[in-house]
Amino acid sequence: MIAINDLQMFAASLEERGLLHRIKAPVDRDLELAHVAVMGERAKGPALIFDNVIGFDIPILISAFTSPSRMAVALGMEPGPSMPELSRLWMERTTAGLIPPVTVNNAMVAKNQLTGDDVDVNHFPAPQLYPKDGGRFFGTTAYLVCRDPETGWVNLGTYRMQILEPNRVGVQFLQGKDADHILKKYKARGEKMPAAAVLGGDPLLFLASATFIGTGISELDIVGALRQKPVEVWQSDLTGLPLPAGAEIVLEGHIDPDDPCHEGPLGEYTGYYTHDHWSKPALKIQRILHRDQPLFWSCTVGKPVNDIHMLQCLSRTGGIWHDLETMKIPGIESVYVPPEACGWFWTIVSIRQMYPGHANQVGNAVLASSGGHHATKGVIVVDHDIAADDLSGVWWALSTRFDPSRSLTLDQGRATKLDPSLPYGDRHITGRMIINACIPYEWEEKPEQVELDAEMVAKVKARWADFDMPDIDPNRIMGI
Repeated sequence: MIAINDLQMFAASLEERGLLHRIKAPVDRDLELAHVAVMGERAKGPALIFDNVIGFDIPILISAFTSPSRMAVALGMEPGPSMPELSRLWMERTTAGLIPPVTVNNAMVAKNQLTGDDVDVNHFPAPQLYPKDGGRFFGTTAYLVCRDPETGWVNLGTYRMQILEPNRVGVQFLQGKDADHILKKYKARGEKMPAAAVLGGDPLLFLASATFIGTGISELDIVGALRQKPVEVWQSDLTGLPLPAGAEIVLEGHIDPDDPCHEGPLGEYTGYYTHDHWSKPALKIQRILHRDQPLFWSCTVGKPVNDIHMLQCLSRTGGIWHDLETMKIPGIESVYVPPEACGWFWTIVSIRQMYPGHANQVGNAVLASSGGHHATKGVIVVDHDIAADDLSGVWWALSTRFDPSRSLTLDQGRATKLDPSLPYGDRHITGRMIINACIPYEWEEKPEQVELDAEMVAKVKARWADFDMPDIDPNRIMGI
């Protein structure tokens, strides 16, 4: 296992394994930096650190998660596992039991504190990513920490955060999100909500804060389970919130539910803009904390595939798999929410069928799960001989095992306001489907597949070095 406690340890681990490249040339944080990053991502390039951001002595990390290898390192593993294999690890560790955080007296993030007139978020090199963005965004990887005033539940959620003023950032809560519910409770009490925008810390905090965990469960506990040790937090004397001790930067203050702002737009993870920019919450910053020589973390958002899609692929896959496991549904071989589908809208499940109706049960369970009920447009269920991330095999199953008149189930479910396929102003409900691409369990006579000879496969694997194909691992070839 790779020891990772914070963002800088993660970046160092990537660099040690040749998965990160440092750019020493001067780069403008507005547009130029993001364009270099996007072009690198589309060429399947490495993570990047820009060491020479014009006007700043703070470097920017970007493209941190855009490959399974880098996601593996984030989880403390050596490169190699596939996304479903990493998601299985997520499922196994979170179902084994959650681990709450531990409080420490000293925190690296509290070493430097800016208050009063010194509070200015412009000290940090927040970039403008795309030409039509509404401005510079402090938060594309930042997460908001808040506490339910009734239950004491500590919630972490990832929301975009645009710089509005030196001491104010807009925070986009979408309707129905956990922070939206919590803020409404403060409003009903006539109170402002203490809140903190956190950048950095254990990179898994960003992953966990961007997924559907379930009401009442803290993302701090989830990361403790994933890391198999408690997250270290520092109890803030200003907001009373537990803040990740190893964070890079924290903006502390409050959100007034009666003081909305105008913010945006931002090129969203769907690859499109939304134009609902009014009546968003705003974080009024009372104090800024940062560690010595902080590393600023950003993400390109926009079209797939970038950090957002990879982390959503991992966390939503792991979350849905966790729900299927806790529902005690048998026969689940692998689960996959493809990053190319924005890490969100489609789920593929591979099952070993055990009874008639098994495939439809799995599809319905995904749509009822905490991770799959929101914005999912379709579930594709395939037989166990096809891995969920074997997209070639999935297309084969759709072509040879799927009959629309028999195997398609349609209904409706909860949509996301960011879905560009729905008309603006009417993004509450979306159609969704279950595509059963399995050979029916109850068929007595099933189609006969063309198969390789098992003994010959073993012989070829044993001789693989003789064929001089070093870039292909015969043990990872799908479908044999």
